[in-house]
Amino acid sequence: MVFNPLALFSLEVLDTRLTPENPDRIAQNKTNASPSRWFTKEFFIYYLVHIIAVPIMLNAAMSGSDEHSRNYSQYESKLSPGWIMGRKVDNSDAQYAGFRDKMPILAGAVVGHFVLRRIANLARIPRVYFDIAFAVIFLGVLHGTSIIKIFIIFGTNYMISRKFSKTTGMRITWFMCISILLLNEWFEGYKFEYIPGLGVLDNYRGLLPRWDVSFNFSVLRMISYNYDYYENLESMTDIEKKRLDDPVTERDRIEIGPPAADYNFVNYIGYLVYTPLYIAGPILTYNDFIYQSKHPLASVKVKRTVLYALRLAICILVMEFLLHYMYVIALTNARAWEGLSPMQISMVGYFNLKTIWLKLLIPWRFFRLWAMTDKIDAPENMLRCMSDNYSASAFWRAWHRSFNRWIVRYLYVPLGGDKHPVRNMLLVFTFVAFWHDIQLRLLAWGWLITLFVVPEVVAKLIFPARKWGAIPIYRHMCALGAVANVYMMMLANLVGFAIGLDGVRDMIRDIFKSRMGIPYFLVSCSVLFVGVQVMFEIRANEARHGINLRC
Repeated sequence: MVFNPLALFSLEVLDTRLTPENPDRIAQNKTNASPSRWFTKEFFIYYLVHIIAVPIMLNAAMSGSDEHSRNYSQYESKLSPGWIMGRKVDNSDAQYAGFRDKMPILAGAVVGHFVLRRIANLARIPRVYFDIAFAVIFLGVLHGTSIIKIFIIFGTNYMISRKFSKTTGMRITWFMCISILLLNEWFEGYKFEYIPGLGVLDNYRGLLPRWDVSFNFSVLRMISYNYDYYENLESMTDIEKKRLDDPVTERDRIEIGPPAADYNFVNYIGYLVYTPLYIAGPILTYNDFIYQSKHPLASVKVKRTVLYALRLAICILVMEFLLHYMYVIALTNARAWEGLSPMQISMVGYFNLKTIWLKLLIPWRFFRLWAMTDKIDAPENMLRCMSDNYSASAFWRAWHRSFNRWIVRYLYVPLGGDKHPVRNMLLVFTFVAFWHDIQLRLLAWGWLITLFVVPEVVAKLIFPARKWGAIPIYRHMCALGAVANVYMMMLANLVGFAIGLDGVRDMIRDIFKSRMGIPYFLVSCSVLFVGVQVMFEIRANEARHGINLRC
């Protein structure tokens, strides 16, 4: 076998779901695709801009945040000893630091899980029993005695599905799950000492005492089970009886449930505690999980899994480079950008978003890789690089893709879908912000995302591509609108996941208070315009190969 390095960067390696499912769709995508612009004079100018701009961007972020920065003393205490060239590392983000520091333990768990699964298979132990047994040990080590609380909540949710009709049951399910999110936050996972005589159980709380932080994903799985169960009750058939063509599509696996007997308590628990996807997802629906547990997908191949592991290793190394050479997280947390140039301030914000993107991408891909080694193919969450997004709505679809699909199936469509798009989007993003964490800045993030999507929706209605697409200037008009989109997405994510509303306000003020603020802003808009044109051509190139990702 000849190794092709380009395969490391192919979309199919990320997720086989990205390839069209039938020849007609491939032909249609190719027919609608525009001629290639990669070797035109226009794009050679764009290449030159990239060659000049990217090194300047890297240098601005490094010079504005490394040990030579004028404000270094304000955040030096947040840095830790590193391993690259004797440099310190910015391990100050608590969320990623928790994953980074425990990566060797998690890697050991992956190896142990892989070996024990093979032994269990040789011993003909049913898959679900192994899943539950391994999970009980894993969660016991991870959360200690809090595993009791977890299983009490699981049991309560299962009883709701059995005691109530669909409408009443789903209302109670949503009420209970939202209440759990609230109570978990307020009581920080509760304590046994609240119950007389049980306080001794608080002495062992595991490696991760805050079990409630990762329980948000369990809430999504509980809702998925109840909804899929109720849908199955109303269905006249199941996926086993339907005799679908091979391979069975992802939509079929999600929408057509397994036989009624598969909605039992053992499978329910096996789904909720499935170790590779328990901590952070990606989110797999109950129907899809049960199908894959019984019928491993053809997409789970050794070659594809190995290539995926190599991609993950590259992403980890890129993150390590950023953490060792750009101390943007520590600087941003300390808000120590006073006196930096507009270029340096904006690049500190930009590369802070890069680290946010990577700190989410790496755990998601790590756990998805773990599931792939166990013959479970969960959806990929981040389909594109953060710098390859210009549409607010498409960015959201691709950012946390498995969550977005969950939202569409279990919340957006039941609310009425496109009949009330703005209202439903507001409700959806409010829930999304609430699900992430109960903080004002995240609610502001959700509302800003909704607000920023509206101009894009309106522009598409007024200037539809089918009517205006043939006009040469249309592509450039879209690029100008996309530049505004990029800025709005950056602002929204800085508000929600980095420095909050007041921090963004201060950052914008410090950029524009210097006489170079406005000239720099205009130059940055021009550079973004060039970048967006390349993004457009990437989408067109995908269409020429029959792929339409809708993001």
